[in-house]
Amino acid sequence: MARLDELLRYLKDHGGSDLHLAAGLEPRIRVHGGLDPVEGWEALAHEQLLALMEELASERHWTEYRDTRDCDFAYGLEGVARFRANYFVQERGAGAVFRIIPEKIVPLEDLNLPPAIEKLAHLEQGLVVVTGPTGSGKSTTLAAIVDKINRAYAKHIVTIEDPVEFVHQNKESVLSHREVGEHSKGFAPALRAAVRQDADVVLVGEMRDRETISMAITAAEMGLLVFGTLHTAGAAKTVDRIIDAFPASEQGMVRLSLSESLAGVVSQLLLPTADGKGRVAANEILLRTSGLPNLIREGNTPMIGSVIQSGKAQGMQAMDDALFALLLSERITARDAYMKASDKARFEALVPDE
Repeated sequence: MARLDELLRYLKDHGGSDLHLAAGLEPRIRVHGGLDPVEGWEALAHEQLLALMEELASERHWTEYRDTRDCDFAYGLEGVARFRANYFVQERGAGAVFRIIPEKIVPLEDLNLPPAIEKLAHLEQGLVVVTGPTGSGKSTTLAAIVDKINRAYAKHIVTIEDPVEFVHQNKESVLSHREVGEHSKGFAPALRAAVRQDADVVLVGEMRDRETISMAITAAEMGLLVFGTLHTAGAAKTVDRIIDAFPASEQGMVRLSLSESLAGVVSQLLLPTADGKGRVAANEILLRTSGLPNLIREGNTPMIGSVIQSGKAQGMQAMDDALFALLLSERITARDAYMKASDKARFEALVPDE
């Protein structure tokens, strides 16, 4: 048994989300947003940490880490969980972060997300982008949507990730999990291949470059339902980010393609609960309306906020409204809502004086 397994078990047993390892520092775990030292462990020296890290990595991943000083892979610990590992080098030496991927996929119904998000699982085609900062629960939300499709429809679902995170069992659907580097040379080639694999639904773990974004839009135009992620904040910024990935000479054509293929944007933040015992998601939701394509074609993204406000009956909501609702129901604190809000004046008077 690898010695790091002990720390990974500790992470699971103490309700943590991430294990942080860095040369010169004692191991720490993230619990409800904070970083707590692991009991019984002292600071790890560089060589000591390297030995622990090498035990867990395959020969291919260890060679990649030695050559590039960065490496991502997934590691499964039977009966505990799967983990997404990132190896890196920092000022004092080696470093690693392990993100826990629960073995059990939480059903969409149990995540307490807005009902409009479930609608995305019932779409036939189009591009759906789930956005938010690292650690905001994008993967958990997407896994729940894919699980809903898997339970409700007989479809071929292809997931393209780096590395594969949630592993779905075949239910009504057939799933093909593909790992970049292991099963394909990149996101874009795997996306291109998915079109020829009779896929109905494709999950792209990260739309990280122009070629992948272009292929995601093309696949959606061809009739596939494509889910992808971006590290953007809000629906309007997401549309701008997609367009800005292309040179100016191509942006007009991309606007046209995106206007025809974009089916929805879900932006997600994860905030500590008011009682400090957990975390809760806040979502901005943009769904396709008759007026949205025209705004995208004309580059009038500032008006997307108005589309969201006028689409409340369909389940759309702005992030500030989601934060305000969580605050009114006393699920989050006024200070946390204020820190995440765009219109801070709306929340300022509610923040208690220190």
